[in-house]
Amino acid sequence: MDLVHGAKKVVVIMEHVNKAGEPKVLKKCSLPLTGQKVVNRIITDRAVIDVTEKGLELVEVVEGFSIEDIQNCTEPELILSDELFMKKEK
Repeated sequence: MDLVHGAKKVVVIMEHVNKAGEPKVLKKCSLPLTGQKVVNRIITDRAVIDVTEKGLELVEVVEGFSIEDIQNCTEPELILSDELFMKKEK
């Protein structure tokens, strides 16, 4: 089954780390793929990351986490968005 065939925009929603605290946002996927280079955005419980031609761009950080926290639990180097938003819970 191809879940991304013909999709104009693909958003992945997932946890940022596994149960052992290891990154789930990796440099290379080790699982079978239904499409390559089709993801536009990754939304996790810690951050929002856009997938760009330059690399992974950090656009939002959830309250309780710092930019450094997000980078430390993300395998690829992150690019900081010019419009980076640090979310505050109400």
